Amino acid sequence: MKLYRFLSEEDSSVFCHKVTEALNKGWELHGSPTQTWDHAAGVMRCGQAVIKDAPGAYTPDVKLGAQ
Repeated sequence: MKLYRFLSEEDSSVFCHKVTEALNKGWELHGSPTQTWDHAAGVMRCGQAVIKDAPGAYTPDVKLGAQ
């Protein structure tokens, strides 16, 4: 099955660590990163899509972060 996740976080080292952890678990970058201003929180937010091939069949019960 092919898995997709969209990682997002405040523009800080926390976001970089989140993406780095996903890459080290076998996820691959998919597309370009994005940034946007979060008016409610008053901070920049970053996002990055990642994909991964995994064994098995997809169901909505799959815990994407545990893959």
